[in-house]
Amino acid sequence: MSDEYLPKIAMSIHAHPDDQEFSIGGTLAKWAKAGCEIISVAITSGDSGSNDPSKDGTYKAELTRLREDEQRAANQVLGVKEAVFLRYPDGELEPTIALRKELTRLIRKYKPEVVLCGNPEAWFYGNEYVNHPDHRAAAQAACEAVFPSAGTRLIFTDLLEAGYEPHEVKRLYVHGTDKPDTWVDITETIDIKVKALQQHASQVPVDEVEKWMKDWAKEDAKDKEFEYAESYRVMKISEEKSEQ
Repeated sequence: MSDEYLPKIAMSIHAHPDDQEFSIGGTLAKWAKAGCEIISVAITSGDSGSNDPSKDGTYKAELTRLREDEQRAANQVLGVKEAVFLRYPDGELEPTIALRKELTRLIRKYKPEVVLCGNPEAWFYGNEYVNHPDHRAAAQAACEAVFPSAGTRLIFTDLLEAGYEPHEVKRLYVHGTDKPDTWVDITETIDIKVKALQQHASQVPVDEVEKWMKDWAKEDAKDKEFEYAESYRVMKISEEKSEQ
């Protein structure tokens, strides 16, 4: 769509490797093809992502390396330029002030026009999936970093002293909402999204993800003029500046 918003810099913030690919991979691929510089932030490295009974706690370091490598491969497929791994413990994430400050620092450093994250209010999807608490914690911290922390000069003054000047994010794209107001046509990038998710071979059955992604994206595009979509609630935080 010619009037679709296309940022110059965007930041994706999620709890685990593969969260990004499941949710917003088509949008990121589309924006990357249009020249957007994308920074991908994984707050944990998914080091609890195994139920193999032959593994114990010593496997966590190996799994961290594996899942970070999978995320880098997925980012390359999508066209993401830079990956940031904060390495918080998987399964223990909380929306702490320390995490919000770290995300605030990254937003002030990279100065994205758009931040994309999950829905901090989402507990249940249908009657089969309870949203992972890390997802909600990551989303809450991301939203609070976007506003008010990143743009308010006297919040986290130690960041200011370290040279991280305030930055106002123009738009916040929240996925996983039951009340979306914005749909991104990903018909041309759905196959890229599928390929990116397939890079997470330690977590997903690679032969099945194409059907999952296309079914979900087709449902998101229901009643729209395109075949596949990703949907968002978009907060236009400084809209008057984004239109200049």
